[in-house]
Amino acid sequence: MTKTPIELLAASAPDTRPVVALSEGSDPRIVAGALAACGAGLADIILIGPQAEVEAALQAEGASAGDGIAIHDPSQSALTDTFAAEYLDLRKHKGVDEAKARKAAETPLVYAAMLVRLGHATGTVGGAVHTTGDVVRTAIQVIGMKPDAGMVSSFFLMYPPETKQADARAMLYSDCGLVIDPTSEELASIAAASAVSARALLQDEPKIAMLSFSTKGSARHPAVDKVINATKILRDKHPELNVDGELQFDAAFVPSIGERKSPGSSVAGQANVKIFPNLDAGNIGYKMTQRLGGYLAIGPVLQGLAKPANDLSRGCSAEDVTQIIAVTILQAREP
Repeated sequence: MTKTPIELLAASAPDTRPVVALSEGSDPRIVAGALAACGAGLADIILIGPQAEVEAALQAEGASAGDGIAIHDPSQSALTDTFAAEYLDLRKHKGVDEAKARKAAETPLVYAAMLVRLGHATGTVGGAVHTTGDVVRTAIQVIGMKPDAGMVSSFFLMYPPETKQADARAMLYSDCGLVIDPTSEELASIAAASAVSARALLQDEPKIAMLSFSTKGSARHPAVDKVINATKILRDKHPELNVDGELQFDAAFVPSIGERKSPGSSVAGQANVKIFPNLDAGNIGYKMTQRLGGYLAIGPVLQGLAKPANDLSRGCSAEDVTQIIAVTILQAREP
C-alpha cells in the first residue's frame, strides 16, 4: 500500500531537519499539528504570530518554545527590516512604498513567505484562518512560480481505507480546489504538474486520466472537445508521460471497464492521476470519494510555485496540519 506523506518521511528522514513556517502560529490546531510533526522528527517549526498569543497557545498544549519549536513575532523580529526591503523591491512596480512594504512584512502570511523566499525555511503552510485567495496570492507574489510552470494549481492526495476493494489505489486528484474552469492549455499544464507531484508524493509513475463525461467519443460536446484537446496538448509537450483521454471515471478506475471502453490502454482502469475538467467536477469528486468511499483526503496542495507553500481548509484538524507539513517537506525534494 502506498505510504502517506508522514509515513514516507518517517521512512526516509533527512540528515538535516527541514524548517516549516506556519503563518497562523496561535491557532490551536496549528500548534497541535506542529508539535506532532516536531515530535515525530519530521521538521523544525517556526510559529508566526504575536509572541504572547503563540506562547499561550503552546502552554495550552503543555509545551513551550525550544526543542525544534521557534516563535517569530513579525512586529519584533530582526528579520522584518530585510523582509520589508525585499517586498519593496518585489512590489514597487505595483505602487508599494516603504510604509506599505513594512506593513506587509509584519503580516504573518507575507513574513512566512519571505522566510521561504530568502532561505530561512523549507516551506510554509497557512489557511486554517486565512482564505485560500489570501494564501495563494501571497505565495505567488512573494515566493513566485517555477520558471516552467504555466500556472499555480492544486490537488488532493487520496488514500484508500484499510477495508479497500481489490481495485482501490492511492490517487492524485487535480484540480479540486483552485482553478475554476481551465482551458485546454491550462488542463494540460495542470496534468503535467500533477505528474511531477505524483512521483514525489505517491512515489509511483503517473498514469494520467483526462476525465470527462465521455469516453473515446461516446458523447459530443464542446466540454468533451476541451478534454480531447488538452490530452493532445499534453502528449505533444510531454511525450514521455503515460496519459489517456477522454475517459469517464469508471473507465479510468475499474480495470474491466477500462479494458472494455479503451482496449489496449495502459492507463484506462489503472489511472493514479485523475485530471478533472473543472472545479465543479473536481471538488465534488474528491468529496464523494472521501465521504462515500472512505478515502483519506490530504489537501488542497499547491503546485507550480518556486518553493513549497500550502493551503489548509479552514475546517482542518491538527492531523491535517501534520500531514500538510509532511507534504510540504516532500515537495521540497522535487527535482
